[in-house]
Amino acid sequence: MLEIIKAIFFGIVEGITEWLPISSTGHMILLNEFVKLDVSPEFWNLFLVVIQLGAILAVVLLFWNKIWPFSKEEKNYIKTDTFVLWFKILVACVPAAVIGILFDDQLDALFYNYTCVSIALIVFGIAFIIIENINKGKKPKIKKLSDITYQTAAIIGVFQLIAAIFPGTSRSGATILGALLIGVSRTVAAEFTFFLAIPVMFGASLLKVLKFVVAGYTCTGGEILLLIIGMVVAFVVSVMVIKFLMGYIKKHNFKIFGWYRIILGLLVLAYGLFR
Repeated sequence: MLEIIKAIFFGIVEGITEWLPISSTGHMILLNEFVKLDVSPEFWNLFLVVIQLGAILAVVLLFWNKIWPFSKEEKNYIKTDTFVLWFKILVACVPAAVIGILFDDQLDALFYNYTCVSIALIVFGIAFIIIENINKGKKPKIKKLSDITYQTAAIIGVFQLIAAIFPGTSRSGATILGALLIGVSRTVAAEFTFFLAIPVMFGASLLKVLKFVVAGYTCTGGEILLLIIGMVVAFVVSVMVIKFLMGYIKKHNFKIFGWYRIILGLLVLAYGLFR
């Protein structure tokens, strides 16, 4: 029962931090220091990634009409605009996918530590505040998903690559920041970031599972149960968080998340230095 409660905590944190631009990695590092799951190290590494599938299903549920490319009401049952959107999403995914497949383990070994995570939190927190100050009073150039060009998608993909390299950057934080920087509205930036997460997280989860299996690791029935519980909780929490965020950014900017990242980064750095 205690392990189930822990899995619920991890699901809650994943559901909140995956979509807010505040870094799920930084929060998971802190939570793991105080709430450790009684599982093998190999399964823990798998758990951290695969639990994200629960969060992804929330996006699929909430934005089904925007991401499903088929409709009986359309000619030939195909929504052309949605197919084009998915091609742009794939373009944005290519840089991070290539680097993730080739250098996933090496990048974790180099950068998955308190210092790098805290620096990424602080630097991107400052960047959010600066970009929002620069954009204050300006009208965004891109106000609809259909206005996103392949060039825009590629630029956003480069920012997602930064998140893939440096833990603590926040995938959603990096892509939203990149989108804001090139004139995308907050709402469109958030939606495009959500859609980007679908292939990225499915791919990352599949890669982790394959490595787990190929390495000959196994997991117990109890560990699988913890993973399922974490995914279900992450799904439920993600639905609420996504709805909150989409409502919030219609009237507010991202500066509060920037300040939060700076404070969290300082806490992570202090904890890493003095623990």
